[in-house]
Amino acid sequence: MLLSDGISDQGSSVFKDERKQAYLNPAGADRPLISPIPLQTLDTARRYRLNRLRSKMREWDCSALLLYDPVNIRYAFDSSNMSIWTMHNPSRYALILADGPAIMFEFEGAEHVNDGLPGIDEIRTSKSFLFFTSGNLVEQRMQDWADEIADILTSHGRNKRLAVDRLEPAPASELRKRGFQLLDGQELAERARSIKSPEEIELMRWTIRVCEAGMARMYEMSEPGRTEREIWAELHFENARSGGEWLETKLLTAGPRTNPWYQECSDYVTKRGEMISFDTDMIGPYGYCADLSRSWTCGHVAMNDRQRELYSAARDQIEHNLSIIRPGMTFVEFNERSWRIPEKYQPYRYTLAVHGTGMADEWPGILLHPDFDQNFGGFIEENMVLNVESLIAEAGSESIKLETQVLVTSRGAERLDSFPWENI
Repeated sequence: MLLSDGISDQGSSVFKDERKQAYLNPAGADRPLISPIPLQTLDTARRYRLNRLRSKMREWDCSALLLYDPVNIRYAFDSSNMSIWTMHNPSRYALILADGPAIMFEFEGAEHVNDGLPGIDEIRTSKSFLFFTSGNLVEQRMQDWADEIADILTSHGRNKRLAVDRLEPAPASELRKRGFQLLDGQELAERARSIKSPEEIELMRWTIRVCEAGMARMYEMSEPGRTEREIWAELHFENARSGGEWLETKLLTAGPRTNPWYQECSDYVTKRGEMISFDTDMIGPYGYCADLSRSWTCGHVAMNDRQRELYSAARDQIEHNLSIIRPGMTFVEFNERSWRIPEKYQPYRYTLAVHGTGMADEWPGILLHPDFDQNFGGFIEENMVLNVESLIAEAGSESIKLETQVLVTSRGAERLDSFPWENI
């Protein structure tokens, strides 16, 4: 049977996919998902993460690690306060000594948000030197900040080597004036973060469960006449009410707006039969990332021939690259064995074939084979979490975006998400 616009009603909204409906929050619109994770699991993950950082510090022979990135602070202490605001207003920070205390410098008046966090030995009020709150006092406040850091490191440090994840030139200069050698703390932190404990995986599985409940809401909302923003808001809603944090991007588009990729969701009104493609980039409960991508048709009608061809290619890329992942495999070996994207799709490709994921997208990133000559070295390790990517489009077509999140085990890649692909 054909609808009035010539599109088959096979798989239309009258016959919604029960596999996807099963992912809806069983509490419905009235209640959030309640995490089943016991506190003991969370505390074990907290201790593991702080020990990972200290282990890397000893490996690098550095005295301490100074963190401003709120994702790194969350990893180290499970301390979260105004994360988005402090990403662009660096006013809270952490100092972890390799052989000494772990100190949280908290935004004034918010020190209590760290109560009960087991990795923190001391809480101090942060010394901020933001221009908008310091004005012509910036220089003096920066010197006071540097003096306090130097005093702590002189008292507890093993040497003058300090790893810093993010610092502007002026405060970095103040620390160097006091004799400290600054190392790349972002690399240190991301290498530590790249190997997950079983407890971290349990926390991540819960974030993915919440994300998939949000995706099921998006699926239900993907009907003609809805705007891209309306559909995208369903993921925000489920994440926020279930204890999640934020979405890193706004990557949901429909129809002609899917190609080129990286357009943000808008007030574009979706039409029956158009592809709706998205990438969740969701920082969810416990601070972990669920980075999942799916594509389906508006109104859940059967794909046309061109959509089906693109979708099939995207699935082939995902399944092939999943099948070859093994611990100990070098990035070069992965690239040599990876799926080869047909030439007609290459101008519209996603540059990454695989990337790491933890509390955000993180190291490593393995480029797609046409771009691999620019890739850095390394190898895939057991207990990494990787995301396997696909973006397939050609001239004048829509884009199909697919992505799955996997744990690297001794046997290969174990998928952590299970939200169904489309039947084509």
